[in-house]
Amino acid sequence: MAKDSGKDPGRKLVASNRKARHDYHVEDTYEAGLVLMGTEVKALRMGRASLVDGWAGFDREGELWLEGVHIPEYVSGTWTNHTPRRRRKLLLHRRELEKIAQATRETGHTIVPLSLYFRDGRAKVEIAVVRGKKAYDKRQTLRERQDRREAERAIAARRRGEE
Repeated sequence: MAKDSGKDPGRKLVASNRKARHDYHVEDTYEAGLVLMGTEVKALRMGRASLVDGWAGFDREGELWLEGVHIPEYVSGTWTNHTPRRRRKLLLHRRELEKIAQATRETGHTIVPLSLYFRDGRAKVEIAVVRGKKAYDKRQTLRERQDRREAERAIAARRRGEE
């Protein structure tokens, strides 16, 4: 079954792209709807999807498409089953599309999916305009996370000693 994110009672997390926050600086995030086939929705409700190689891009008409996201075929599907890595249209307001298009025209910016979830029964994807991190940025992020964890452990140990 799908995992619960804990933040929003109407939100059921299907997949998240944890590596994206490690590999990129997240500039701006958006919630977009997805145009899906019936078997894709059923496969997502089973909690099966992978955002690892996913990205989004604009076509010539200015529509935003999600590509590289793997939603496996529905087990009980017949000849109407979907292709696992097909392009899927993202649904956003025109102003949001224009803002994203402007941001991606800047050098080094791209669009990646951060999470795929159901909100009130509708499939949604959280996309982000991101800028790639350099190797030293990734090491710095890991170092900061490790330092924060050690500080929290020291505080917890100190509290246990006092009580």
